[in-house]
Amino acid sequence: MMGSGGFGGDKHHTQPMAEINTTPMVDVMLVLLVIFIITAPLLTHSVKIDLPQANSQPNPDKPDAITLSINAEGKLFWNDEPFEATGLAPRLGAAANKQPQPELHIRADNATPYQRLATVMSEAQTAGIVKIGFITDPSQKAADSKIRKAEPGK
Repeated sequence: MMGSGGFGGDKHHTQPMAEINTTPMVDVMLVLLVIFIITAPLLTHSVKIDLPQANSQPNPDKPDAITLSINAEGKLFWNDEPFEATGLAPRLGAAANKQPQPELHIRADNATPYQRLATVMSEAQTAGIVKIGFITDPSQKAADSKIRKAEPGK
């Protein structure tokens, strides 16, 4: 009489159950419902906090950048105005003393000797210019690469 008990005792019902037992799912849903009912009133209560007020100054305006151009002959242009090379150090010194200090953007011709460009950068560093940038022409680079592709011998 071993087989007359609970599990597998009845050999006639070997077909799978066609119904889903929903009792455990209902139990879980009721537990979740009770948890939400208990925690919902707690969400409406909040702690009042007096936050400090910020007294910060607005960001200062960014100064205009200075464009220093050098053509193929080595002549200098300060914001597109020509000037002598002897006047470079005083102009850079005056720009370095401005608050906030402007950025120096150097635009050099493709044929400018590197020694001239290095001298200008050295003078800017000596004067105390902190931010130096270079202006390039990306469309010129694209045009140069197209020329190189068109010339198979180079």
